[in-house]
Amino acid sequence: MAEHSSLRIAVIGAGPSGLSAGRELLAQGFDRFTIFEKAGAVGGTWHQHSYPGLACDVKAAAYTFAGASNPNWSHTFVEQADIASYLQRSASEFELDPHLRCDTEIVSARYQADGTWHLETAAGQLNEFDVVINAMGNQHTPLFPEVPGLDQFKGSSWHSTEWNHDVPLEGKRVALVGSAAAAVQVVPEIAKVAGQLYVFQRTPNWILPRGRKPYSALSRALLRIPPLRKLHRSLHHKIMNLSDGAFRIGHKTQERVEAMGHKHIEETISDPVLRELVTPKSRFGCKRPLMSDWFYPALQQDNVTLVPAAVESIQSEGILTVDGQSIDADVIIYCTGYKVMDFERIEVTGVDGESLGKRMRDAPEAFVGTAVPGFPNYFFALGPNALITSTSFFDAAEISLRLIVRLLAEKQAAGARAIDVKPSSHRRYNDWIVEARDAYAWGVDSCTSYYRTPTGQTPFLFPGDYETFVRQRDETGLHDFDVV
Repeated sequence: MAEHSSLRIAVIGAGPSGLSAGRELLAQGFDRFTIFEKAGAVGGTWHQHSYPGLACDVKAAAYTFAGASNPNWSHTFVEQADIASYLQRSASEFELDPHLRCDTEIVSARYQADGTWHLETAAGQLNEFDVVINAMGNQHTPLFPEVPGLDQFKGSSWHSTEWNHDVPLEGKRVALVGSAAAAVQVVPEIAKVAGQLYVFQRTPNWILPRGRKPYSALSRALLRIPPLRKLHRSLHHKIMNLSDGAFRIGHKTQERVEAMGHKHIEETISDPVLRELVTPKSRFGCKRPLMSDWFYPALQQDNVTLVPAAVESIQSEGILTVDGQSIDADVIIYCTGYKVMDFERIEVTGVDGESLGKRMRDAPEAFVGTAVPGFPNYFFALGPNALITSTSFFDAAEISLRLIVRLLAEKQAAGARAIDVKPSSHRRYNDWIVEARDAYAWGVDSCTSYYRTPTGQTPFLFPGDYETFVRQRDETGLHDFDVV
């Protein structure tokens, strides 16, 4: 235990993966660590974002830490405030409060010749650590459309990530750019108050009914019994694990899910023209699948207009589309997603001053989603290709963090100063990624979505099922690393 206690570990980010890191570090005997969080509270995405209608599209029962499920969820799918409260409560229950440094933004991490990492805060403070775990989430940096005139609009405008609650939308002409994950949650809420809402859709998405229901008093009482709560979570976990086939090209599950999507359109939209406009042309899984009970009904309200055209430019009074429509607005809201795999959010330099940001621009790869050659003792909690479609974010994070902390324990037991993933291990794994992705709708060349970079790389999702994800990490060890 003394060996473990001597290791100074920095965790950057206090969202679900950062809290998973702290919990696992304590579980494996590491107690000399600091979790840096630039916001004033833990929670990551669920603390930062606050747009109307924000909720999780994973069943609440599965969206928890293992062994720390929540008996007090109000609904089968829960909203932002409930999840933020759960995460803040979990930080205290995991005894992480003494390790937290909120309101502290890390702006750079530099590897030193003596094997340490120097971290600098936005306030200019320098901190020395032996290990860095990057637990920054991937839904943080807003992505705006690459069109001219973004700064020309005279009205109020903002990205859904940075919602402006000071601007009332009652009676306003609102232009909402985007029709994906944030939009399907925001549109039904804005439609209740806006004078006119224009929803700009570049391409339609697969949307499945969510079926959100409240937990009854009896259900909540039963879920307060620990064995039943554990069984409830395990059941939903197993159901999610079966969803891998929905993303595989030509799989029967994909065909069944697409039929569900078509049925949802037919049952909720009466206008054949609108039906055609919202019917996806890509296979299920090429773009992020969505869940909503209220998006299609909202599109049919008298004060809502679907504009099935990409934005050409932003003008002083509104928006010009690529097909020549000019639409005036009082407010423009961008629901255009995030810069995923945002590796340049902080400046990271490794051996010989190499930039991690530049490396990732050229080749967004990591060994089992956690380590990159030339950056010793630096780990991604969930780096490239480490998110699984068939399990929750919490599960993926906890599996990855168990591996990282186990590697640190093995490093300490070996008396090593540093471990650096072997280029051969790194290459072998990422060659497998390229080969395996072709089985998935999001991985084929014909798919165009934020899962794919302009250079054709797909660094977001893991091309395999849950069992493969776990097995690869169980088989990883110090034999895959150069030990110094």
